[in-house]
Amino acid sequence: MDTATLHPPQKTWPILPMALGYCTLLAVLALDGPAGLLSGLSAILTSQSVLLSDYAAVGGPGAALLSSALTVLLAVAVLHFSKAPINGGTLSTLGLVAGFSLFGKNILNSPPILLGAWLSAKARRVPFSSCANVGVMATTLGPLVSFVCFSQNHHPIVGVLLGVLVGFAVPPLAQGTAKILRGMNLYNVGFACGLLAMVLMPVLHAAGIDPATVSLWSTEYSGFFGAFIIGLSLLFLVLGLFSARCSLPELGRRYLTLLRTPGRAPCDYLADFGGSAVLVNMGLNGLCGAGYLLLIGGVFNGPTVGAILTLMGFSAGGKHPRNCLPIMAGVALGGLTMSWNVTTPGAQIAAIFGTTLAPVSGVFGVPAGILAGFLHGSVVLRTGGFVGGVNLYNNGFSGGLVALVLTGILEELLPRFQKKDGT
Repeated sequence: MDTATLHPPQKTWPILPMALGYCTLLAVLALDGPAGLLSGLSAILTSQSVLLSDYAAVGGPGAALLSSALTVLLAVAVLHFSKAPINGGTLSTLGLVAGFSLFGKNILNSPPILLGAWLSAKARRVPFSSCANVGVMATTLGPLVSFVCFSQNHHPIVGVLLGVLVGFAVPPLAQGTAKILRGMNLYNVGFACGLLAMVLMPVLHAAGIDPATVSLWSTEYSGFFGAFIIGLSLLFLVLGLFSARCSLPELGRRYLTLLRTPGRAPCDYLADFGGSAVLVNMGLNGLCGAGYLLLIGGVFNGPTVGAILTLMGFSAGGKHPRNCLPIMAGVALGGLTMSWNVTTPGAQIAAIFGTTLAPVSGVFGVPAGILAGFLHGSVVLRTGGFVGGVNLYNNGFSGGLVALVLTGILEELLPRFQKKDGT
């Protein structure tokens, strides 16, 4: 492939936050006046934020989108000033932040964790740029900060210090879990944070800090959020088609090549296929996520739109329709055959977030992907309670458990896959 015609990552990566920001600004202005936005934002920033806290239910849809936009700007600033390398991981991180800022992350509970990640880099004598993405992703444990600061009989400084502590611990821990998972779970930081939370929460419980899961799930804004995410997906698709520096047939060939990749981490579609192909992939993945919700009669709200935004972000780092759809089908199969229903809140987002296991489908084939999704749907509905809802990337934690079990078994049963994708 002629990489000379690919979009330089430094010029391509701002398209995601810019397009998301413009769409969010228009949506926010159309929803609420300044007074409503400020009161809603205040409610969001002072909420417990543990799973499952739909910020649209807490402060309204306009305030939820505003909170997401502000948190994305914070992440962009951290990545910029850290001089972190710009690649597919940058887009994956920003898509993830945009999504989870609709139901758990915000500009108050994220900074202590970011500070901890910076201190961790200093203590290990490595440049912060080498772990800035992981530090931003570690804000998955932001609900722990919010819960202690706003709903406990503790001084807020305790919540801040806990945030610094987990931010300090996650980067080195994530390096270790990445070796264990061997690229088969794209949400490696979610798995690392889940392990950390499982160790930390019993200690906090003994100290009188005992978060409990909640269920704040809006349904009244489904039409608006559905139009928002479908419109954003179409925007990315059009941007990809019309921003190409090559002919459309050449772009098509690149994208077909992308679809044949297994998606095993580390994976950088931005460097390998260029910005235009990545934008097309984002648009198509977003439409797949929205189409799944429409097919099962699901709801578009903070958590489900957040799941789709995360799916779109990881379109630069391993996910594409070919390796994601089997995972979704497996979760749907579980909802049809097990004791839980495919339309329950947790199951709706599990089908989309479960695409963290896309490499299983990409490496071992469609049947393995369906099996992974089938197992993930039941596992993820149980693991959230283990950590009191403070790890927003619960699907990453569950996906890591499923990946560990399946990968070892499948590699022994199907030895021809052991060397695929250079592993």
